[in-house]
Amino acid sequence: MNSVTAHDYAWIRTSPVFRHMTGSGYTLTLIRGWAPREVLRVMEAEPRGIGEGTAGLIEADDAHSAEVDDYWDESHVAGAFSVPGESGDWTLVLGFDGGLGIAAPCVETLSKGGRVVAHSTNGGKPIDLFHWFEDGELRTTFEGPSARDGRTPDELVPLLREVGFPLTFEGEHDESAPDVDRKAAVLALAERLTGVRITESLLQDATYELGLVPEQPAEEWTKVVIDITDAHGERFYREWTYEEVAAASDRARAEADAPVVITYNGPSPMDHSEHEADE
Repeated sequence: MNSVTAHDYAWIRTSPVFRHMTGSGYTLTLIRGWAPREVLRVMEAEPRGIGEGTAGLIEADDAHSAEVDDYWDESHVAGAFSVPGESGDWTLVLGFDGGLGIAAPCVETLSKGGRVVAHSTNGGKPIDLFHWFEDGELRTTFEGPSARDGRTPDELVPLLREVGFPLTFEGEHDESAPDVDRKAAVLALAERLTGVRITESLLQDATYELGLVPEQPAEEWTKVVIDITDAHGERFYREWTYEEVAAASDRARAEADAPVVITYNGPSPMDHSEHEADE
């Protein structure tokens, strides 16, 4: 039985490779039963040859970024290679994509009849996400392990506790438990689900098949929600529909485009001339 815990991934805090991953924003995805080239094809990635190690992957991604004129363009070069794990070979995909992750339709396809496990960091103020897909459906996802979502959000609670997350048996945050390196615990959880041990040398020395992943179309949205609870337990909750946001944007645009009218409340020039004549 795999007994890996967060302690086994303490190396990430002194690793130049992992420092680059978290600084740039990354997604690391493990897919069972698919070859690297097949995975890149499902991702609609344009083949970009071979990258030797993370140095080759970073060089290819940097070269692509230098070619792109649009700062907001989210296309990127991803690298994939095969690695042994539980129940056969897996494909590891690494992309410095700002934590966007593989598009949902691709993940659903790649997990049909199998399993996909992914974790990511956005590279800014850290948003660290975890996703577990099984047979085409999202089983468990979370940013913080005590606030889980998905089809079976509580199925991983025993594993979460075993790898080091301070959770009660009910899956709530255990205030009395010592803190843990959450990213290290996420990597340990991914290994529990895949049998793939991620090491610095595994990432640094692999031969990556490279592919240019196109920018994904923006998802349609229907509302904006702000839900904040402060340190005193006071909650602020507000929803705005798409129509309300669009109307507010139109008003702001109209106000910005309106002509500027300057009014003057002091004496007119004529009044000043008459005053000088009287003198």
